[in-house]
Amino acid sequence: MVMQAIFEAEIAIEQNKPLVGCLTKTTLRRQTIAFRGTGGISEENGSCGFIPAFQDTETGAVYRARFADGRPAPMHLLDGLPSSVVVKRDESGKVAAIKSSLIAGFIRCGRFYTREQAAAALN
Repeated sequence: MVMQAIFEAEIAIEQNKPLVGCLTKTTLRRQTIAFRGTGGISEENGSCGFIPAFQDTETGAVYRARFADGRPAPMHLLDGLPSSVVVKRDESGKVAAIKSSLIAGFIRCGRFYTREQAAAALN
């Protein structure tokens, strides 16, 4: 219940900011909720070799999800992405939004999979 209230507060805050179309932490949470149970989230497909990543649909560049210090992350995080894709940082310097051309997905065997493709590969 507390987590739901926090989630709703974050949505309300983001709706008042001009970040339309940008990928944010709230966007990632919504995707996790939408793909839960399908194999399209890290905790369900990591054991099958899927590594959380982002792809820039404009350039084709793929970025493995990382913690802010550069270590590989077991889930999608914004803080480890390069500055070139960051659109906004919060007051503490953490990434608040990334370019709208980036999509969350996974790398497996050198290939990028969207959440939908990862889910389909597991079913």
